[in-house]
Amino acid sequence: MEHSKAERMNGAQIILKMLELHGVKHVFGLPGETTIGWYKEWRANSDIKFVLTRDERTASYAAESYAKITGRPCVLEAPSPGVTHCTPGITEAYLSSVPVIFFSSDIPINQDKKHGLTGIDQTKLYDSICKESFVLTNAREIPFLMRRAFRVATSGRPAPVHIRVPINIFGEEAEIEDLYAEPDYSFYPAHRPVADHSKIRATIDVLLAAKKPAIVCGQGALISKATDAILELAELLQIPVGTTTPGKGTIPEDHPLALRVIGGRGGMEYSNQYVHDADTIFFIGSNTDSAATDHWKLYGDPKTKTFLHLDIAEAHVGNNFPVKVGLVGDARASIEYMVELLKSEHPNLARAPVDLNPIKQTALDKVFNSNIPMPEGTISPVKLSQVLDKIMPDDAVVTSEPGVSAIYPSALLTFRKPGRRYITNYSMGALGYSIPAGLGALYATDGPVISFTGDGSFGFVIGDMETLKRSGKNITVILTRNDTFGWIRGEAILLDDVDEPWATDFGRVDYCKVAEGFGFKTDKITSEADIEPILSKAIANPGANFIEMMVPSQDKIIPFVPNWVRAARAKNLPHFY
Repeated sequence: MEHSKAERMNGAQIILKMLELHGVKHVFGLPGETTIGWYKEWRANSDIKFVLTRDERTASYAAESYAKITGRPCVLEAPSPGVTHCTPGITEAYLSSVPVIFFSSDIPINQDKKHGLTGIDQTKLYDSICKESFVLTNAREIPFLMRRAFRVATSGRPAPVHIRVPINIFGEEAEIEDLYAEPDYSFYPAHRPVADHSKIRATIDVLLAAKKPAIVCGQGALISKATDAILELAELLQIPVGTTTPGKGTIPEDHPLALRVIGGRGGMEYSNQYVHDADTIFFIGSNTDSAATDHWKLYGDPKTKTFLHLDIAEAHVGNNFPVKVGLVGDARASIEYMVELLKSEHPNLARAPVDLNPIKQTALDKVFNSNIPMPEGTISPVKLSQVLDKIMPDDAVVTSEPGVSAIYPSALLTFRKPGRRYITNYSMGALGYSIPAGLGALYATDGPVISFTGDGSFGFVIGDMETLKRSGKNITVILTRNDTFGWIRGEAILLDDVDEPWATDFGRVDYCKVAEGFGFKTDKITSEADIEPILSKAIANPGANFIEMMVPSQDKIIPFVPNWVRAARAKNLPHFY
């Protein structure tokens, strides 16, 4: 590693140089009085692109999405007045194991004790939702602490690191002799520890003895970029592979062994039934949370089957289900070694081929051809997903909200090329995610970006339609509108037997006029025949596009949510599953 000669620099210059040395190309953020000193140096001396947002929350979600897609830690920046606004994106990143390097500038240390404007204990605020949170107290320590930030964020279970920068540090000068980066930590996973070899062998023995095994991949499999290894293991042993919603795309969804999405947020009846009936479940990179497991009911009585679990985070392994073998290690490296052992120690494997494609196609055709009558004035979200599946380019990135705008694409879109191109926030599940995530995707990829949002979520982030337009990039925002917080409405009516929910509905807005005001090309889908020409035109247009479509609320046509579907069947209500 080459060390630099001593050089006198100020804090702002040191931070920028350390970001450049770590290969940072973009920073998402918003200005404030406490960052002017940094920006002055930035404009004069650095080519790192600053993506100006209209809200710190947007910047935080955009950074989280960018890091997911690029496989690199993303840098987020916020001034002290807006420091609290970044908590939604940092929380999602923390729970989703996404490395974000979050700089928050601040008034001078201890000036908050004098009630200086904008002063709070930022470190204490972020300590619980970051892997580490620390303060730059002098310019000389910046290289050391920034190397540590990237190392901590990208090692083990990736997660955000918070760096608090008092305003005086930007101008403070120091002689710097350790201006270097550690290249390993410019990407994640930075290291790939292999799980205990004896446990890998024990896992092989269990899988070979299983009569009806299934692999279930969470987003940890995507984080690890374990696609090829998992496919090779699945094909060697002919084991079906399902994914959670955040793990969608781990393997090609039209592969004969792909079960597609399972669980409580977009799992279909055939895939959920398959893992329910399996005798052995091998979790890879999953924290087995409530959404992915239908509130831990998906697999039936846990005493009736065998669980195996591989994860980089030891706290996740065996957390919710009793495991016969628990493996702590990187998914890709550990599965690669498992495959190596299988090939060398079991050279004559002969497994009956499994082809799930007919079952999947039958299930999809049943939904696509169901023709459930829609309430007057609404269009079927199923038909929207069906058309998008037909015309979606392979290099497209799709972002979605945790409500109705995610459930249909999660279940019905087929990602035929593996990779992290379906971006959701199903770790925390807060509204107002998809458009900021789309912004992050625009700078992380060259392909078109399609962002599904609902009108409830859209209200959170309308201001950053300007940011999307200013990017000059190819974005299509699809607003599925029902003039209500439909998820809450559905939950209340279906599960709590409320006749008319309180505080869920809101007034009608001409959203196309709003989007036109920001400079978007707009259109409304008012019939099923409109879907393909309008969607094709928007995706083909290289600029900013906005499409509005009225859809039924979740209490009128029940989507792919197993506990809702059970209630719908009991009440004889129309549903998709």
